[in-house]
Amino acid sequence: MSCGPAAPSHRRRKVIFAFLMLSMFMATLDSQIVSTALPTITGEFGAIERFGWVGSAYLLAQAAIMPVYGKLGDLVGRKYVMIFAVALFTLGSAVCGLAWSMDSLIAARAFQGLGGGGIMVSIFSINADLFEPRERARYQSFSSLVLMASASVGPALGGSMSQYLGWRSIFLINLPIGVLALTALALLLPHYRPDRRPRVDYPGALTLAVAIAGVVLWADSRSLFGSLTAWPALALPAISALALVLWLRIERRAPEPIVPLRLFADRNFGLLLVVGAASGGIAIGMVNYHALFLQMTTGLSPAAAGLFFIAVTGGLAIGSLTAGRLISTTGRYKPWVVLGLFLAMGCLFSLSVLPLHAPFWAVAGLLMGQGVAIGLGQQGPVIGAQVSAPRADVGAATGAVTLSRMAGASLAISVYGAILSDRLLRLTVEGAGPLAEMTPERLAALAPPLREAVSLAFRDAFGWVYLSAVGLAAAGFVAAVL
Repeated sequence: MSCGPAAPSHRRRKVIFAFLMLSMFMATLDSQIVSTALPTITGEFGAIERFGWVGSAYLLAQAAIMPVYGKLGDLVGRKYVMIFAVALFTLGSAVCGLAWSMDSLIAARAFQGLGGGGIMVSIFSINADLFEPRERARYQSFSSLVLMASASVGPALGGSMSQYLGWRSIFLINLPIGVLALTALALLLPHYRPDRRPRVDYPGALTLAVAIAGVVLWADSRSLFGSLTAWPALALPAISALALVLWLRIERRAPEPIVPLRLFADRNFGLLLVVGAASGGIAIGMVNYHALFLQMTTGLSPAAAGLFFIAVTGGLAIGSLTAGRLISTTGRYKPWVVLGLFLAMGCLFSLSVLPLHAPFWAVAGLLMGQGVAIGLGQQGPVIGAQVSAPRADVGAATGAVTLSRMAGASLAISVYGAILSDRLLRLTVEGAGPLAEMTPERLAALAPPLREAVSLAFRDAFGWVYLSAVGLAAAGFVAAVL
């Protein structure tokens, strides 16, 4: 991006950066704020078997669109792409707030994710236009603070708002923020005309998205089609396989492929994608289920459950900062990825066998331990992919690892949801009604013996969810060791 108006003044650049961070906070907060509100949403709409899709649809849409946004920014200019993404996200938030059923909410979340993916990609590209490399590093550090802030306040804010203002407020609050950010960026952000015209690999992005979506949908076939062996369920893996074959053919011929196939010549790259997918599944994929676990097994309100996520965020910060310093000192990333996944297996297994009336400090300690584990392994796959890739493919390799994290999270959310739904359907508590329609408010209103029985049923169901997460972490651990 070299053609266009003169560079804005330093003061104007700081104002632009502030509104970019506001947009980032809005997009990242949304993925966190919904976690503690989901039990209430599920109680209103029912369909606990689709509980995970509220998060999975957002992540899947975000993952599918991110590679395209990067190319579009180079093609038409980052200003217009950023404005479009913020507008799309804001409109999606309005539709989420007006949702009339679980299916409509899931569709709206996917629409919202198309905007959220563009916001995240565009911000880092715009920073490269606004700031020189030496100055850029300082401003990029503020981005990390915004991410940590949204992770810290999101669950607590979501729990409080859903409890006192209703769950729709967690989406509708984005409207004034989105309009403010949209107006400011339209007026202040300079438009740099592209000095080159890259080719956007639309067919590659589409076929890869279909391949991933088919697998994610198949994992949830029992709730969608009633059985894993129903003909629509059996058709999904076939569709995914066909889309994957088409994607491979497209990527071999594309001038600027989404994922250059030459990257797979290094075996480490494929292993790092497995590690990235496993990390996404136990990190991003677990957030919503931690919230439901806390509310339905401890009787905590949505607001109180949200406070426990401060432990996760604190652990994440400790692990991430520790890994960053160790990698800088030793020049090695692999030991910390292996250690992180090993620690994650221990924490998740402990959560799977945690007794019903375990003290809150023990629950908080395990959640913090998982946060440390995630932080230790978070940077390794990206750094490893960048090291293994040729210089010209560093951007594509980084994007591929990010995509693997998002895809792994989406798949894990569907698997966790299917397991939870299956276990709850097998369990009945006389006098409590359908467990799939239970909310924290209804649980609190039950007589103590009945409340104890319902919490025990959820405790049993979540034990299997956490054990499946242990298996996912183990797969990542093996790939990291290899």
